[in-house]
Amino acid sequence: MAELGLATPDDIARAAAVAREKGRLGIDTEFMSEGRYRAMLCLTQMAVDDPAARDGVRIVLIDALDEVDVTPVRELLNDPAIEVVLHAGRQDVAILRRAWATEMNNIFDTQIAAGFAGGSAQAGYANLLGAILGRRVGKTASFTRWDARPLTPEQLSYAADDVAHLLTLSDELQRRLIQSHRLGWAREECRRLESATDERDPNAAWERLPRVNQLDSRARAVARALGAWRERTAAGEDRPVGSVLADAPLVELAKRQPSNPRSLEQIRGMYPSTIRRRGEAILAAIAAGLKDEPIPREPARQRAELADAPLIALAEALLRARSLEAGLAYELIASRAELEQIVASARRGEPEPRVRTLNGWRRELVGADLRDLLEGRKAIAVGGHGRLELR
Repeated sequence: MAELGLATPDDIARAAAVAREKGRLGIDTEFMSEGRYRAMLCLTQMAVDDPAARDGVRIVLIDALDEVDVTPVRELLNDPAIEVVLHAGRQDVAILRRAWATEMNNIFDTQIAAGFAGGSAQAGYANLLGAILGRRVGKTASFTRWDARPLTPEQLSYAADDVAHLLTLSDELQRRLIQSHRLGWAREECRRLESATDERDPNAAWERLPRVNQLDSRARAVARALGAWRERTAAGEDRPVGSVLADAPLVELAKRQPSNPRSLEQIRGMYPSTIRRRGEAILAAIAAGLKDEPIPREPARQRAELADAPLIALAEALLRARSLEAGLAYELIASRAELEQIVASARRGEPEPRVRTLNGWRRELVGADLRDLLEGRKAIAVGGHGRLELR
């Protein structure tokens, strides 16, 4: 393959053969999401260990808009014996699973791994390269038209840079994690990416609407029907859902439940062009929602739960102290919402909630002590070195 050129089928096959021999590959994607229902895969960058290549890494740039055969790479991604290295790869995994109809069963995400190696679990690729390897990469083409052809030399160089040091970065992070006995924890966390998806359930789309919980039960059923219609229409036309029907008029339609085209005109945000093109379908969705079983409002949070705030802060203090001791990024351990569930369940004497903080490596790190703290068997104090300790 010519340097920084797009890959031919032979280039892809040769690189895949090398990756299979070495047992791993690095991968990244460039995509366009503007003006679409789902992001469109435009370019896939693959890096493989190859002593014969410059700097020991062979880089292959696969044009996703061309009908080039990616079967050799797809088979690698689907093989649990092949390690797939990415950085902040949730969206990459979701797009490749859909676009290439493949699974990934052995992911190592360098952003996640950094959180177990004393860094931030939200570090950008360029910042992480600088902090871990002392290397810099250019970011001059990060916001360009990846769907335009031909790609410019600047775009191709940018895309190659995104994977050029990925395998070396993975090596150094894994070395550090082995030393700290955290590699298993990092791999466990990376497995959560295997199910990443950008598919959306049309029947659940209404739950993301603004102020939807203020609607009565019948209006909520109408909102669900309208949301599902909008989602399917947007998917069929490959356009953003907001361009089919914006959120505000959708919620107002669910609230007022108009039954004829003239009454649609009374809804703010229902433009004449929208009524002409989609009025009949909108009225049909409203009628269907009125026939559905009403959806009760979610119970309001009890005011007494405000008293949980000090306990949540106490639990957070323990978890932050443990994250510092273990050299882990705190955001990997718990979110505010998870702590709220844990504290509320402990106060009510209920079984532990099914949250990530109380499972797997997190339970090993903080689970038992957090339970003892909330049940009064242990207490937090300031130790002799001015650090929090559990007594």
